[in-house]
Amino acid sequence: MSTAYQPAPDALASSWFALEPLWQGGETVVQGGLPHDQLAPAWQMLLLGDGSPTRHLHLLTRERTEVDVIDMSLVGMDPDGAPHILRAVPGPRLRRQVWLRTASGQRLAYATSWWEASHVDEYLQNRSLPIWASLARLRTELYRDVQGLHYGHCEPLEAAFGEQGPFWGRHYLFWHHGKPLTLIYEVFSPYLTRYLGPMQA
Repeated sequence: MSTAYQPAPDALASSWFALEPLWQGGETVVQGGLPHDQLAPAWQMLLLGDGSPTRHLHLLTRERTEVDVIDMSLVGMDPDGAPHILRAVPGPRLRRQVWLRTASGQRLAYATSWWEASHVDEYLQNRSLPIWASLARLRTELYRDVQGLHYGHCEPLEAAFGEQGPFWGRHYLFWHHGKPLTLIYEVFSPYLTRYLGPMQA
C-alpha cells in the first residue's frame, strides 16, 4: 500500500527527542531487571513489561489516553539516530512522533516509532489513536519485544513535560507473523510518580 507522505527536510529528518544517556541497558538487563535502588518495582513493571503502555496509563490515571501526532516524516533508509535494531524494520521507513496524554491534557509520555512506509497506512488507519488501539481494532496479533532501557536528559522533553529530568525510556520491537513490524522508542514523564511512587526505591 502506498503512502502520500513526502520526504522530510534534512533538519526535520534528524529531529526526534532521544535521551542523552547517563545509563543504558540491553537485553540482559531487560530480562533480569534492575536493583530496586536503581529503578523501583512499579516503574520496572511499566518499563520492562510487555503490556500496552497506553492501557497502563489509562488504568493509572483513570482518564482516556489520547495521542497528539507531532511528526510523520519519511526518513527512507537513514538510520535516523535510532537504536541499531532499526535495521530489522524494512525500509524505506516513515518516522512518527507523538505525545501520549490524558484527556484533560497532561502529557505522560513521548514516543517515536519507525514503520515500513509502504505499510503504515494499513496499520495506522486512524492517526489520532494510540498504536495499541489501532492494532487492537484490526485484531492484529503482536509480540512486544523490549530491547533496551535508557536513562538520561533531554531539554525539549523537560520543557514539554514541565518536569525536570533525568527521564526513563525504553525501545522495543513489535513483531507480527514472525516479522518486525515497527520499532518504538518511549520516554515517560516523572509526573507518573504521582501514581507509581518514586523512581528509585
